[in-house]
Parts: sequence; structure tokens; C-alpha cells
Amino acid sequence: MNLADLRRDYARAELNETSVDPDPVQQLQRWLDEAAAARLLEPGAMTLATARRDGAPSARIVLLKGLDERGMVFFTDTRSRKGEDLAANPQAALCFWWGELERQVRVSGGVQPISAADSDAYYRTRPEGSRISAWASYQSQVVPNRGVLEAQWAEASQRFAGSEIPRPPYWGGYRVAPDEYEFWQGRPNRLHDRLRYRRNASGHWAIERLSP
Repeated sequence: MNLADLRRDYARAELNETSVDPDPVQQLQRWLDEAAAARLLEPGAMTLATARRDGAPSARIVLLKGLDERGMVFFTDTRSRKGEDLAANPQAALCFWWGELERQVRVSGGVQPISAADSDAYYRTRPEGSRISAWASYQSQVVPNRGVLEAQWAEASQRFAGSEIPRPPYWGGYRVAPDEYEFWQGRPNRLHDRLRYRRNASGHWAIERLSP
């Protein structure tokens, strides 16, 4: 396979200043709803990019679990690489890619942990096995083999058998408070539509068209 020969022209839709919602949160919710209606796999999956204090970047896929005017929420083991990055450099970039809809959304902003009460509330909604895994796994740490993980999971399962599984103190949510959104819609001839929302001096969102 020659990667340089892989090409696809985009022509499903267009994106213009008169059709988008003036509020980027509402526009993002609209696109998330359309991705879900199209039955895309994990429509809330997003790339989360972080960086160490020295600027070394890292990226991975996480799931969006909350969206409102305050920002976008995801959950993780705070001892992980992303948790360490955010403790040292509380800035992040997010990227959604819905290939079947020829769409991308980029978001960037500061990051803060959410409240313990909100993390507790979400943790209680997780399947039991996922709650046990949060106790069994030290995310991003080296383990000798799969068997060690399974043994740790079995031990945690036995420890909490018949009782409420509490949220580990090192597991919780973060909120990205966006200062910029960019919506991208694929168009023919690589002349794509790109609309960026940025807060202006009055605190309102200004919409700018970017060259593809």
C-alpha cells in the first residue's frame, strides 16, 4: 500500500457563518448529536493532547463525559501520564474526528480538576467491573505481564465483594475550559471549511473563517 496514493474527496456538507450556532457549545452538541444519530462508534471519543512542563507532548483518546458552558469533562487515573502532565502544565487540546461525516472539531483551553462530589457521582454510574479496574490498575505504569493485572483485579474484586466500591482517591475528572473552538467540514478539492470561535474583548464569541 502506497500511503501517498490514498485520496478521498469530501463533499457531504458545507459549513458557513450563517448556518452555525453563535454559541460553540451548542454547535458542538449539534454535531455530537448528529454523530450519534449516524451510529458512529464512540461519537464522544476525542484525542486529548497534553505536554510536560518541558514541552514534551503526549496524546491519547479519551471519552467526553460532560459538556456545558463551563467546558468539557473527562475522567482518568490522575497518576497517569496525562495526570502528571496536567499537574505540571494545566493546558490541553482536544480533537474530535468523525470521518464518516467528514468533520473535525478542535478545542483548546485551561484544565482544572472537577469537584470530588462530581467525580463521586460519575464513578457510581460506572459498571462494577470498571470500578474494580480503577483499584486494580496503576495507569501508565509498567507491569510484567497480563497475568499480574488480572491477579490485581481479582484481589480488588474479592476485597470489595458484597460492599460498595468507593472511588479511589487518585481517580477523578478534569474539565477543559475552552478559549478556542475550531469546526472543520471537508469540502471538494481540499478547499475545506474552517470556522474558529474565539472570545472577543467583550467576552462574546467571535466567529472567524480560516484558510484551509
